[in-house]
Amino acid sequence: MQDYFPVVVQVIPLDNYHVQVFFDNGKIVDYNATNLLQGEVFKPLQDIQTFKDTCTVLNDTLAWDISGNRNPSDCIDIDPFTLYELDSINHLIA
Repeated sequence: MQDYFPVVVQVIPLDNYHVQVFFDNGKIVDYNATNLLQGEVFKPLQDIQTFKDTCTVLNDTLAWDISGNRNPSDCIDIDPFTLYELDSINHLIA
């Protein structure tokens, strides 16, 4: 059996600092970023508009492209395994 490496294909940032994260195998999770925003590196994301506008997929995972240059090594990203371990919300999505 082959081990699955989670690949994020789409993210949808919400007004409450949550992000719906869609994986290539169809799984969907809700990532709550509120605790993340306490760290100094995440300070720019405390502005909800910046949080939403810079939220993207880079490095095959959820990321925030603060610089706007789409450089995968110059973004804030979340380990895709951390995201994949969250409970599925597929049953909540129509």
